[in-house]
Amino acid sequence: MPIHILLPEVASQIAAGEVVERPASVVKELIENALDAGATRIHVTIAEAGRRLIEVADDGSGIPADELPLAVERHATSKLASADDLFRIATLGFRGEALASIGSVARLTITSRTADASAGARLRVEGGRTGALEPVGAPAGTLIRVEDLFYNVPARLKFLKSDTTERRAIDTLLTRYALAYPRIRFRLAEGSNVALQTPGDGDRRAILATLYGVETAKQLLEVEAAEDGAQITGFISPTSLTRSNRRDITFFINGRWIQDTALSAAVTQAYHTLLMVGRYPLTALFLDLEPASVDVNVHPAKAEVRFREPDRMFSFVQRSVRRALLAYAPVPQVAPTLWGSRREETGEVDPAWELGHSTVDRGQWTAGSETPSTVNGLPSTVNGLPEPFARMPLLRLIGQIGATYLVAEGPDGLYLIDQHAAHERVLFEKLLAQHEKKNIPSQVLLTPVTVTLPPAQATMLNSQVEFLQHLGFEVEPFGQNTFQVRSMPALFAGSDPAAALKALVEDFEEDETPLQAEIEDRIAGRVCKRLAVKAGKALSPDEQRALLADLEACDSPRTCPHGRPTMIHLSVDMLEKQFGRKGAI
Repeated sequence: MPIHILLPEVASQIAAGEVVERPASVVKELIENALDAGATRIHVTIAEAGRRLIEVADDGSGIPADELPLAVERHATSKLASADDLFRIATLGFRGEALASIGSVARLTITSRTADASAGARLRVEGGRTGALEPVGAPAGTLIRVEDLFYNVPARLKFLKSDTTERRAIDTLLTRYALAYPRIRFRLAEGSNVALQTPGDGDRRAILATLYGVETAKQLLEVEAAEDGAQITGFISPTSLTRSNRRDITFFINGRWIQDTALSAAVTQAYHTLLMVGRYPLTALFLDLEPASVDVNVHPAKAEVRFREPDRMFSFVQRSVRRALLAYAPVPQVAPTLWGSRREETGEVDPAWELGHSTVDRGQWTAGSETPSTVNGLPSTVNGLPEPFARMPLLRLIGQIGATYLVAEGPDGLYLIDQHAAHERVLFEKLLAQHEKKNIPSQVLLTPVTVTLPPAQATMLNSQVEFLQHLGFEVEPFGQNTFQVRSMPALFAGSDPAAALKALVEDFEEDETPLQAEIEDRIAGRVCKRLAVKAGKALSPDEQRALLADLEACDSPRTCPHGRPTMIHLSVDMLEKQFGRKGAI
């Protein structure tokens, strides 16, 4: 094929691939234009997760009627005049590609009026082809409708994810911008369902309460620091409030939401040694820098930036977060009660424990006695392991160390059991056994528990309420992004219903399939991990014995559902070698 110039509409569709990846990309570009126009109110309406309709209305400065045809042309912008302006960008948009890109892959309608105009104007663009300009009556501001996204690019439409996933992406986007611009009234709706609505009164903590619930908002710690032309403000979570992934580590640079792995690493480094492995903080941090110190012209989507001094920014963020964290929540010390003055054990079993009674006959085994099954005086083996210890031997409880580990004696040495991992395994196998029998007993809560979720998680959970009933949960919508837990599996009686519900939705990645397609053990493992007894909880002797008995009855007692070992075995032979009883150490 000979070399030729691409048709304008083909070139536009190719360029649009860099800017418009999914419905959330369209929403992002349009609300950034509204913010640049000085809007104080931004309403977003979607249908079919943005595939059929995305409508963004604002009360900003509007677009003059004679400039509307130029606004939908490629590389047309009011925010740059020369190349030098690239090094002092103070607006969210500047490339002049958004409207042209959207118009090339959808049916775009723009209605706008400036405050000094007597009438507004309307312009339609379909597949990159611009229609005639029409005078219309309209309020001051701009209304943009994007219909049938990717109707003319079926390959792009095919690769969009499920409606639930695409809605979550839009919810997450609006959530972040609502935090960054607390003086703007944001509203997100799909039909009659309002997913997000903020008052626009400038109170970020009130917005956090709307998004994450009042209790979570109360716990967040405020960050405020300044250094050499850089300023950071925002909120971070205490060490007691964590997430299972980095999705809730949010950064805005000069009002622009960005994704930066180095800054995320700086935050996690600030929490070093304070969080469990695999747990991450919830943060919303806003950096204000000199425009010349950051390059935002890195990618058409404008989600990445480059700093002139990246090491200084990393250090600044890390020190600011660490300083705030330690100021509000000092590093915890080992409680002196663990070293000799522990409270007197009552022997009463905590009501939160729902451990069943083992049917294994523990007998009166003592060290040195013969095991139940022997061959020529030696234990018989199964798969190379002594039988009946192919799974786990009968253990004699010795006690608890550091309110975290149980110490027990077995016929072949000493065992250290992680109480959290062990309880995970016990709950996991019991829940799966009940699920296989299609009989998960539920316990009705005396008082229903109200749970508020971020819009993205609420959207996902709304579509899965019926499925949760199969797991023994009775959950009902209870207002905007709020749910009531009326009953939960009896196995978890005494546990926190809110924590159980959040465990079901917290760990989902963007590209994960809905709950129906999840393997049952992944769901069970997620809930059991959250509700299992935690490290640092002192257990009574009866609770310790009950946990050991239930662990012995498990089919796979050696690991928790996530593969972490529940116990460490110190054999008699190894102990004798360490003490020099069998030659040199």
